Amino acid sequence: MIYFDNSATTFVSEAVKAKIIELTGDSMSANPGALHKLGNNAAQVYEGIRRETADLLGAKPEEIFFTSCATESANTAIKGYMSRNKRAGNAVISTRTEHKATLECLEYLSKSGYEIRYLKVGMDGKPLMESLEEELGKGDVALACFTLVNNETGSVLPFENIAKTIKAASPSTAIYLDCVQALGKMPINLMKLGADMCSFSGHKIHSIKGNGVLYVKKGVRIDPLILGGGQQEGMRSGTQSPVLAGAFLAALKEVTTGIDEAYAKVSEINAYLRKELRERGAEILSPDDALPYVLNVSFKGFESETMLHCLEIYDIYVSTVSACSAKQKKVSYVLLEMGVDRKTAANAVRLSFSRHNTMDEAKEFIKCVDQIYDQFLVK
Repeated sequence: MIYFDNSATTFVSEAVKAKIIELTGDSMSANPGALHKLGNNAAQVYEGIRRETADLLGAKPEEIFFTSCATESANTAIKGYMSRNKRAGNAVISTRTEHKATLECLEYLSKSGYEIRYLKVGMDGKPLMESLEEELGKGDVALACFTLVNNETGSVLPFENIAKTIKAASPSTAIYLDCVQALGKMPINLMKLGADMCSFSGHKIHSIKGNGVLYVKKGVRIDPLILGGGQQEGMRSGTQSPVLAGAFLAALKEVTTGIDEAYAKVSEINAYLRKELRERGAEILSPDDALPYVLNVSFKGFESETMLHCLEIYDIYVSTVSACSAKQKKVSYVLLEMGVDRKTAANAVRLSFSRHNTMDEAKEFIKCVDQIYDQFLVK
């Protein structure tokens, strides 16, 4: 099997499986909120996990909150900030190439009376600076929402320039950043990064589904999405789970170790596939400076779903658009917003890699593409 669909989800690592078993023993079964010894022990383990997670992300423990997924983190950050900071402004800046978790939150805000200003993006998927400056110039911007690495193309946001532009024009504007596809693939230090809120996903870094992280910079105030017993300083009510938090930390430790070596390895795989696929007439839709872990390719003569199932015959797994949109069978809105024509976008397939993929797999992929062309392409 060749699994090139790691932007959708990743396989659970052995270290994560071991940590789950370790944290599901009887000594860890108590509620961390209980007053007795077992509860105190569970609380101490949980807070220890929180401290380690914060340290690896370059944040303070009180800035880290465990959630069920990155979608929950996004909803909490975007809705929560606008709910709490009504006097900060009535407008939100973003792009139409964001993940659905962000776009649906913005649609919700729009229906609630907020103004959503979408920036234009270039053919590389990056926001145009002149568009950003124009929208900031209109004033009244409470929040800006962006994605550090696009999940469909791998386009990397020039965040430093964007953040400087925003803070120079509107110092009070808060910035939410989707870091899901960046974590474990490029160095992230939240203190140096400069975003006010960030979301992360466990199952994209070889943890299990059902755990995510929300970062909220100290001093930033947001209303909670989930109300209840006031756990996690009232930010996210619900009984804390040392198991889920520990699974995230175990994965985080692995993917932040040897990050440069993994990047170099995946870069070679990406470069090889770009070269070989171009020689076979495919069009590379990911920009040249995209994160190498994502490669969006349009195969002439094959609609994306057809190519996906042809590859599946050879036990190779890829995706068409984002897994969160795939069931709707729509052409990628991300590619269309980048200026890709509809026919080319309709033939697009996303290959997404992990540090565990190999060059041998890439070469086998090319062999299978050749066989698919020979068998199915009408000449």
